[in-house]
Amino acid sequence: MRRRKTDYGTIILHWLVVGATVVAFVTGLRIATETPERTWLNWLDVVLPRSSVWVPHMEAAVVLTAVAVGYAIYMIRSGLTRRIVLDKIRLRGLIGRQQARLGSLSVLLVWIFFATMLTLIVSGGFLYFGLSAGYDMVMIHWCATWVIPAFAAFHVLVHYAIGRSSQLLRVFRPDRVPPPPPRLDAVELLTMLVEKNSSSAPEFQSTSKAPLQPAEPNERRDSRRPTMHPNQTMQPSSKKPMPRRTAPRKNMTLQSNPFVVAAAVAITGASAVVAADWLVVDNLQIHRIAVADAPILDGDTSDPIWRNVPAFSVMTNKGDHFDGRGESKIEIRAVHDGTWAYFLFTWEDPTRSLKQLPLLKQADGWHLLHDGYESNDEHAFNEDKFSVLFTTLDVDLAGDRTFHASPQPIPNAPATMTGRGLHYTPAAGTYADVWQWKATSGGPTGWMDDDHFGPPADPTPQQVNHVVPYRGGFEPDPGSANYSDNFVFSFDAASGTRYVTPRRLPKNLAATTAAMGQITLDPNVGESDGARWFMTEAESDPYTSDRDRQIPVGTVLPGVIISGDFTGDRADVRCAARWASGHWALEVARRLDVTSQYDVPLKTGVFMRVSAFDHTQIRHTRHVRPIRLEVE
Repeated sequence: MRRRKTDYGTIILHWLVVGATVVAFVTGLRIATETPERTWLNWLDVVLPRSSVWVPHMEAAVVLTAVAVGYAIYMIRSGLTRRIVLDKIRLRGLIGRQQARLGSLSVLLVWIFFATMLTLIVSGGFLYFGLSAGYDMVMIHWCATWVIPAFAAFHVLVHYAIGRSSQLLRVFRPDRVPPPPPRLDAVELLTMLVEKNSSSAPEFQSTSKAPLQPAEPNERRDSRRPTMHPNQTMQPSSKKPMPRRTAPRKNMTLQSNPFVVAAAVAITGASAVVAADWLVVDNLQIHRIAVADAPILDGDTSDPIWRNVPAFSVMTNKGDHFDGRGESKIEIRAVHDGTWAYFLFTWEDPTRSLKQLPLLKQADGWHLLHDGYESNDEHAFNEDKFSVLFTTLDVDLAGDRTFHASPQPIPNAPATMTGRGLHYTPAAGTYADVWQWKATSGGPTGWMDDDHFGPPADPTPQQVNHVVPYRGGFEPDPGSANYSDNFVFSFDAASGTRYVTPRRLPKNLAATTAAMGQITLDPNVGESDGARWFMTEAESDPYTSDRDRQIPVGTVLPGVIISGDFTGDRADVRCAARWASGHWALEVARRLDVTSQYDVPLKTGVFMRVSAFDHTQIRHTRHVRPIRLEVE
């Protein structure tokens, strides 16, 4: 069988596409494991990357974009476009003989691949730059991803059917780049036709019909000379015919190497994309105001200062709920008075969810209403939340810096109970400042939990045994909060049953029930305006069995107890929030300068990220590019 070869330009571009596509595919699957409905991808944990995910995914996207441009130029410059032309002849070949059918099918598959890669590049660009980062674009990117392995399988099968192993091995056998076909020169073509006609004409006219004439003496003498071709001349000295000199060819051009041209354009284009990414940064202006113009923290967006400050908008996605789309548009406004920074966050949330692990009394005792709480992944009976992250790490992506995918991203640490990744920073002494507002726990009393991401903590014995979840480097700042769970667990070794008991019971059950508003146990139905799902210590007493017997079956109690205030570094952030017409509005205040090592000063150059939670514990929305602060 003939050893088939392929030009080296096609081979190089082919394997660049293969390598970049593999990197983009496996890192994309790892990123997708963080989407709530796709945790089944953890079955592929052994083959998916762990330590570096987001950065290689974006780098592979840049390579694929560059190769796509380079391949188009190479095909045109080398005159190889005929390989992939999908014209009427190729389409008719789909119903022709086997070889024609296979060849046409191969070209059709190539065009499907081109369309898929274009879809992935465009949708990925929209998601990365936030131009269109909603649910629909995420689904387009997700569906297009799965076309790639299907194409690869059919591509190999079709080429094997065309020429067996010899056809497949062409991509390992380089050959020179075929020269481009010469350009048509009309003048040269006419000259060649004239010369051809002249050479085929008779050299002498026939004299058979002419009367014979006696030759003159000189003519007889000349007749002994050898016959000369019309295009020959006689040298005076040798008397031998000499060929006529050919005029030098005109309009000669230098042919550039198609692959070199394609590589130069591709590298230039990729460099331009990377440079543009560095230069075009999403900036949030924190405008300077007078101290007298500072907003009142009451969750009311009608303060005059907020009406005069332009909003920065970012679409976040890949969360849970939000009417099944997992997306929420967040608007941010920010001002400062030289001492305090004030933020107004508004985001889309269809429900006002306050039910934080409530308790239901049934005939056999108390039950904790939950779905996933035992694995630290409650996604039903959880309060709405909002989170803000600040970091001085000069990075485009939070992934691989403050978040690390995989059920066990730290080899010597316990695996996560959720099957998802962990938050932590890569270096000792490096912290990311995290603010977390909760609709029931602390938020209604005016506090936003001040936490941080730091280096991975050493696991405790309980975390090693999966009694409590290991949280990597996510910890609250030093100090205390004013909320706690209103339940404790007990275990009956004889029956193997775990019981739950309220820590405190209401002094006035009717007043507590009224404060909770219209009670529904459907987690997807929000609470009415003015409702609250917590009890204070002043409104409750410690649990006693006698008091418990007075509470009727069917009673629902709040799962949160509020007592006192936040203290220490954990009390640095104050807030107030309101929900109306499918939107939360959250006003936040914190000092610009801080002394805690766990906090980040608010100054120009700091990067910020935001995320929203719709009655879920950890399945928040996210965005890819960070927001850079510009403080006036």
